[in-house]
Amino acid sequence: MGGPGCPRALCSYSTAQVVVVRNRHLGTAYRALQLLVLLYFVGYVFIIQKGYQECETSPESSVITKVKGVTESPSKVWDVGEYVAPPEGGSTFSILTRVEVSPAQTLETCPEKLTVHSAACNSDHDCIPGDVDMLGHGEKTGRCVPNAGGTKKSCEILAWCPVDEESVSESLAKMAPQFTILIKNSIHFPRFGFSKGNIQAAESSYLKSCTFNATSALYCPIFKLGFIVEQAGEDFMELAEKGGVIGVIISWNCNLDLPDTECNPHYSFRRLDPKTTLASSGYNYRFAKYYKWNGTHTRVLIKAYGIRIDVIVQGQAGKFSLIPTVINLATALTSVGMGSFLCDWILLSCMNKDQVYSRRKFEQVQPELEGATVPGCDNVSSVQDQPGPTPL
Repeated sequence: MGGPGCPRALCSYSTAQVVVVRNRHLGTAYRALQLLVLLYFVGYVFIIQKGYQECETSPESSVITKVKGVTESPSKVWDVGEYVAPPEGGSTFSILTRVEVSPAQTLETCPEKLTVHSAACNSDHDCIPGDVDMLGHGEKTGRCVPNAGGTKKSCEILAWCPVDEESVSESLAKMAPQFTILIKNSIHFPRFGFSKGNIQAAESSYLKSCTFNATSALYCPIFKLGFIVEQAGEDFMELAEKGGVIGVIISWNCNLDLPDTECNPHYSFRRLDPKTTLASSGYNYRFAKYYKWNGTHTRVLIKAYGIRIDVIVQGQAGKFSLIPTVINLATALTSVGMGSFLCDWILLSCMNKDQVYSRRKFEQVQPELEGATVPGCDNVSSVQDQPGPTPL
């Protein structure tokens, strides 16, 4: 601390010295590195990634859906009001393809189903009054009663009874592939004030006679359910039997430096739920229909299997901006210098004449100071400006 080295370091000045090394391999490597850097920035950053643009991702979006079609099961005819849930027409909805209908149930007391873990009993002491098993069907009354159809006993419950009757399965898949689904989508990029929708029909009657086609009817977003399932790579009858979730992905990738007509939606379809999972595979849910029969509140419980459609909107927009252009240009020019750094390292560390190169590159000279001298700087070395490159 405070030695003569400290003021000498403060009073030193270094300047670049150009040394020309006539080496074919090193020169080839240097030019190859420069070429790779230029190709990366020109080809990938500026052309593919459009590094000259300001970008906005995740557009604001709205989705409205509407399903049309009629089908039938062995017991009845089903229309849109019965097989579509929920009926509001949002971005997520399901279409029933199979139902399991339980017989009429009334609110009364009956034995709990023996498949419920805490249902089996030997006496009333095994059944705690008011106890509710979350996997069961109702509230225990405190009585242990014989189970229907056997010698075993189970706890009596207050519930919708009977709880152990067999359900009747009915398929709605006969006409389901022909159901049509209208998917109306509008997007907005607030940073650029740009909005567009996937319907651009000149006449209001256009949508009544068209079906989606990626080349000839891109702006007719009416899809058949069978087409969506097929594009997702699924077998319709197998999917209708167990249920599943299909994603309809709408992508808007817009280059706003081009006319608005070049910003178009792209549709893709894929299954979202893992069909290979054995536990709780497919898609199903339960609902009930209530009515009065001879003055008694009665319900029909339905377990519904269906195809759930999730409409997912994504995209990005880009437009020329001076700031990202300048930043990427400066990065490109700086990266070109990486070739010089790497070649200098090879030159000074790996080549057999490294000591010769080191003496030429880091040459130290004694400057002739004019005027007053700075204390501690009389013998400080610095790099001399060269009139031209020094060949080696």
